[in-house]
Amino acid sequence: MVNDSHHKGKAEDQEESLTTILNADQRSDLTLLIADATTAMRETILSSFDAGASLSLDSSDDLLSEDDKIRNPNLDIATTDVEQYDRERKLKEQREKELSSPKMLELKASSLRFFDEWREGVLQRIGEVVNSKETASSHLMDASAAHAQAKIHQPANKKIDPQANSPQDPDAASTGTTLYNLYPPVSTPLASLEESHRILILHSMLLLLLSLEHYIAPSRVLLLYLTSSLHLPLSVLTNDEEKVARGLLEAAKELSGASETQKKATENQSSRKWKVGLASVAGAAIIGVTGGLAAPLVAAGVGSVMGGLGLGATAAAGYLGTVAGSTVIVGGLFGAYGGRMTGQMMDNYAREVEDFAFLPVRGTRRRFEGKAEEAASESKHRRLRVTIGISGWLTEKEEVVTPWRVVGKGAEVFALRYELEALMNLGNSMTAMVSSTAWGYAKSEIIKRTIFADMMGALWPLGLLKISRVVDNPFSIAKSRAEKAGEVLADALINKAQGERPVTLIGYSLGARVIYSCLTSLAKRRAFGLVESVVMIGAPTPSTTAEWRVMRTVVSGRLINVFSENDYVLGFLYRTSSIQFGIAGLQKIEGLPSVENVDVSEMVSGHLRYRYLVGSILNKIGFEDIELEELEKEEEALKLLEEEEAKKALLAKQNKTKEGARGAEEADQEADNMEKQVQEKTQKSLLQRATEQLYISTGTGTGKDAGTAQKSYYQRAADQLHFGNKDESGAIQDRTPVTQAQHGAQTESSGPKSYMQLAAEKMHLG
Repeated sequence: MVNDSHHKGKAEDQEESLTTILNADQRSDLTLLIADATTAMRETILSSFDAGASLSLDSSDDLLSEDDKIRNPNLDIATTDVEQYDRERKLKEQREKELSSPKMLELKASSLRFFDEWREGVLQRIGEVVNSKETASSHLMDASAAHAQAKIHQPANKKIDPQANSPQDPDAASTGTTLYNLYPPVSTPLASLEESHRILILHSMLLLLLSLEHYIAPSRVLLLYLTSSLHLPLSVLTNDEEKVARGLLEAAKELSGASETQKKATENQSSRKWKVGLASVAGAAIIGVTGGLAAPLVAAGVGSVMGGLGLGATAAAGYLGTVAGSTVIVGGLFGAYGGRMTGQMMDNYAREVEDFAFLPVRGTRRRFEGKAEEAASESKHRRLRVTIGISGWLTEKEEVVTPWRVVGKGAEVFALRYELEALMNLGNSMTAMVSSTAWGYAKSEIIKRTIFADMMGALWPLGLLKISRVVDNPFSIAKSRAEKAGEVLADALINKAQGERPVTLIGYSLGARVIYSCLTSLAKRRAFGLVESVVMIGAPTPSTTAEWRVMRTVVSGRLINVFSENDYVLGFLYRTSSIQFGIAGLQKIEGLPSVENVDVSEMVSGHLRYRYLVGSILNKIGFEDIELEELEKEEEALKLLEEEEAKKALLAKQNKTKEGARGAEEADQEADNMEKQVQEKTQKSLLQRATEQLYISTGTGTGKDAGTAQKSYYQRAADQLHFGNKDESGAIQDRTPVTQAQHGAQTESSGPKSYMQLAAEKMHLG
């Protein structure tokens, strides 16, 4: 508790606001800064629809035909690459044709319409506070007329040097070249103000953007531009976001105990068509308010918390507007279910994708019914931003979450779980293939040629093609399931499963395929403003400009393609797909200046490396949230992997002379053995997971409900393990030799019963 004398001594500081620290001219500079920054953001959108983007020749003379250039008396033939001119002219004509299609024109119009409506709302809100709506609109017109001074987000392609030192301070990269290059500072006199005033300006802008009753991706990108323009470190913004999130939730918690508010909520309940409780946001059942505006929320803590950041309580409440007095709005902002989905959502999604769920990387998914202290503890993990990590294959179930522990605490981090069986089968298959004698021999041959020549010319070694069946079917199935998972993810984001907060998506391998499907679906449904940034690592997706142009429209911040030209596994897996459209995980994306291409060929010698390089890659590309302690753990795990691979490589080298004499029959036998090993590993993992699910159900359920839950887990496990895998239509495919024999002597009911006994024995329950 702070004493009264301290309050009096700080009274002036507590009551500071934009109107007290800025004079009329400076307030005008602020609205002009907002107008200029949003104009730069709009130019970035337009650059994605520029047919001449990334071409080295811009003028009309440069794109004349070859004959025209020869006839041009001003053309220096000795210094002109006529073939390049002709090639780029044709490329531009092709892009112009694509961009003139009705589908692309409508997409462009829709994306600009959404942005313009958001920008108008922002400028009107700013005008209400610092000067007037008319002044803000006037500055917008001035900014649009002078858009040449606004720098467009055009990051250069980069190649990562694994030996180069990465910034050890996560803030070092973001306060230096990374932040300024990605979000170029707009020239403003406000940058010369003292730091405390610049910080207060940024904080006030955050509250004003929240007063729009959402915190969508363009709002976050605008704050990044302001942070850069005000010459502030990124940590100022991220720390502010964390404090504001905590302040809103703590104030809402205080409000829940106010009897007057409870009464007001009850009175308004009948007139409301929908209710959002903040219970699951702050940690379930911590807040029971179901509706109604609640002015006491201001006095309950919002004003004091925000005032502690240098802004007066009255000003803070005024800037937040209706958000300061409504648990409904705060609940919607953070996601009424805090990453959890309603039963109806889960039922709908389960029909399309098995195991779909958001798993918090920190904290827990438990519901704290009646446990307010534990719920309050959980609320500390809530943030104004969300990051979702998506793994591309699994060899053990923990890999759903483990790779994403490296993502820092500036955002609320979730791991996306989906299709465990398909991903485990793929992971075990790829691991078996790269450990095989055939792959060891084939890789030494492949490396002598370029990977694209191998794919296009179908020159893969015969021994490798013999074992291809081990991975081809698992990859095909998992890729199809990943596409469905992406559509479900898009639906979950549209339905605000994560609230009205900007979402960053990161995925490697088929995790990147999930993101590709998600962004494509969002674009089709014109769902703009949901995604802040995207990092796609080793993506098994097309690399065409048209595909990435569509994805770019629904990403407000960074869109990054991380690729390696040495990823022979991805090239082999994708050899039967549409190679003519390119592979993003093997090459850069052309024709889109706002897409970052990051070449990690020097770091990544194989597709399976990505699992252990997520943190290193994110650190080197200047990602703003990195846990250095987890990064060190990741690097240690990679060292152990490399040591193990070195031992296997030595053994393979000793057997290399035998490989040349291997016949087709021996290669087939190796493939058979690999398939059996993969099946055994996958079944073992599924059995372990089903047993754990049984433990959960027996520990939390009672009576009839518990028995029903156990039966459902047993039945599912039996379907997966005893009766083979399901095809895309859900029909049961080939059974294993063991289960075929069992099935001949068992009825449908005895199959699950046999599995129940096995699971019970494993748990020492039977």
